[in-house]
Amino acid sequence: MSRIAHHRPVAFAVPGSLRLGAALMALAGLAFVGYAVIFFVRNFTGAFLELGIGPGEVDVGRSEIRAFSPDLYNYVSHLHIAVSGFIAAAGLATASLAWFGVRRGELWAYVTAIVVPVVGLVVALPAHYPYGFATLGHLGPIYLATAIFVAGALVALGPLLKARR
Repeated sequence: MSRIAHHRPVAFAVPGSLRLGAALMALAGLAFVGYAVIFFVRNFTGAFLELGIGPGEVDVGRSEIRAFSPDLYNYVSHLHIAVSGFIAAAGLATASLAWFGVRRGELWAYVTAIVVPVVGLVVALPAHYPYGFATLGHLGPIYLATAIFVAGALVALGPLLKARR
């Protein structure tokens, strides 16, 4: 039987800036989860449309969509539910990677914690602009969470790279 060696980073005292950076990254991940919860709840309320999307962006609401086509209404509703699930999953993954990996100085966790939201944002954000859905009320909370995340990632990067040397 062969043994598989597990690589562990060299132990080092965790700098306060690494803890702070990881905490900001985790907080932003939890903010993504919060946004997903709002997204999910709005699907089942009279609002139906996403946060920050109103009559200026979509000229019909829940009842008009349902009256026009119950099947279309069900389809849009199922998309709201699915997207909220994926936003929450990405936020939870990001928060967990930051709190349990980045905080311990794990470079792989840092890279993965960055890749997860970046992939989601790179895919999702561009579609908001040509259709006029890039309102501050809609994307503002995501931009705020992203700014907090980027700040945390930048704060954590120095101590992570220093520990690798």
